[in-house]
Amino acid sequence: MSVSNRLVPVLLAAAFALTGSGAFAADSPKEVKPRLLVLTDIGGDPDDQQSMIRLMTYANEFEIEALNASATRTPGESKDEVTRPDLIREIVEAYGKVRPNLLLHRPDYPPVASLLDRVKSGNPRRGVKNLGAGHDTEGSRRIVAVVDRDDPRPLNVAIWGGSTDLAQALWHARNDRSAEELKRFVGKLRVHAIGHQDDTGPWIVEQFPDLFYILSKAADKHDMREGAYRGMYLGGDEALTSRAWVDANVRTERGPLGALYPTTTWTAPNPHGCLKEGDTPSWLYFLPTGLSDPAHPDWGGWGGRFRPAGRGLFRDAADRVGTVTDARATVWRWRPAFQADFAARMAWCVKPARGANHPPLAVLNGDRGVGVMELTARPEERVKLTAVRSSDPDGDCLTFHWFVYPEAGTYARDVPLSDAMAETTTLTVPADAVGKSIHVVLEVTDAGAPALTRYRRVVIRVGR
Repeated sequence: MSVSNRLVPVLLAAAFALTGSGAFAADSPKEVKPRLLVLTDIGGDPDDQQSMIRLMTYANEFEIEALNASATRTPGESKDEVTRPDLIREIVEAYGKVRPNLLLHRPDYPPVASLLDRVKSGNPRRGVKNLGAGHDTEGSRRIVAVVDRDDPRPLNVAIWGGSTDLAQALWHARNDRSAEELKRFVGKLRVHAIGHQDDTGPWIVEQFPDLFYILSKAADKHDMREGAYRGMYLGGDEALTSRAWVDANVRTERGPLGALYPTTTWTAPNPHGCLKEGDTPSWLYFLPTGLSDPAHPDWGGWGGRFRPAGRGLFRDAADRVGTVTDARATVWRWRPAFQADFAARMAWCVKPARGANHPPLAVLNGDRGVGVMELTARPEERVKLTAVRSSDPDGDCLTFHWFVYPEAGTYARDVPLSDAMAETTTLTVPADAVGKSIHVVLEVTDAGAPALTRYRRVVIRVGR
C-alpha cells in the first residue's frame, strides 16, 4: 500500500494551545491560505449581509483579495442601478470592533484597514450589453490585478450576485493579451457561482469553456428551489435556521457584528423566514476543514458537491442522506457542523480564550495536515485507518466517526468498516473494486459547547 498527501492550500486552523499572552497560537505547521474574491449584489435580499457577517468571522482563514459590490438586486426587481459598497464597509467596520477579541482566539485576523481597502465597487448595470470598451470598473480592474499578481495560488471567486465584473475582466484579458497569456489568466481562476443571476453567467461559460466554473443552480425547467446551495436553509434540521437559533447564537450578547445580522428574509418553504445565507456555500466550498479539496468539485464538502458538465463546468450533484436523495442534501447534511462552527466563532467575538470552544485537530495515520490523503491498495487488502494523536486545544474529550462517502468515489457497493465509531478502523478492499476509488471520511468531534467537528478524508485507489 502506498500513500500520498494532497495538501489543500490553507492556514491550518486547528490544534491550538494557550500562549503566555493569552492568545491561541497554532502548534502545527502553517500552510498557505486560499485566496478569495467575492462579488456580491448586497443591498437586495438581506441574505448577502448575512453571508458577509459570517465571512468576517472566517476572515483569518482566507487571504481576502476583494469584496466587490456588484449591481444590487436581480434584473426586474428594481429600476435602481446602484452598488452598495457602503453596506460592506458597515459590516467590515463592525468586524473591526470585535477583532481585538477575535485575536484572543486566532492571531491572524486581518486588520480592518486592509479589508476596507479591498472593498470595491463594480458596474451598477448588469448584463452582456454592459461589457466591452469603456466598461472597466474598480471591481473588474481589481480582478485583473489580483489574477496577474505573481502568485502560484488559484484565485477563488465566489459569485453571490451578478457576474458582470468578472465577465468584464475576462473580456479585458482576452482583448489585451495573447492567446497563451489569456490561457494562463483563465487557468488561475476557480469560480463558484450561485446561479446565473443575469446573462453574463451563460456568456462566461460559453466564451470561456475551459474556465473552472461551478454553477450551483437547479436544472432547467425545475423548481428553482432545488438548487444545491439552497441546502443552506432548505432540508435537514431547519430549526438550525430559526430566529431562536440566530438570536441565541449570533445576535444576543455577541457584539456589534452579530447585532447587524438581519433576521427577516425569504426562505419558503422553510417556515422560519430568518437565516437564508444562500450565498454562503460559495465560499464554504473553499474553506479548509480537512473534508474537501476545492480542485475536485465531485468530492463534496460544506459548500456542496458537483458533477462535471463540460470542459470546465460543474453542476449540482445529488447525495443520498437517509431516505432523501437531493442536490440540497450535499449542503444540508453538514449543517449541524457548520452552524455549530459559526456559533463558536460568534462567541469568539466577545468571550475570552478560556471561555469559548475551538475546533479539534484531526490526525489521519499520523498526518497532522488538512490535505486529502491518497492510498493505493490491492483487492482484498486490509487497510488500517487511525485517528491516533488527534487532539483538542481545550482539552475536551473527542469522539470519532468514520464513513464511506459513496457518491464521491467510483465504487458503488457497500464497503464495511470494522468499527465506525472507534479511534482506529479497518476495511477490506472489495475484490471487484479494481480501477475504482473509495472515499473514507473521518469526523473528529469535541465535547465542547457547541461541539465542533473537523475532518480528514482518504481516497483509496484500487490497483491490481
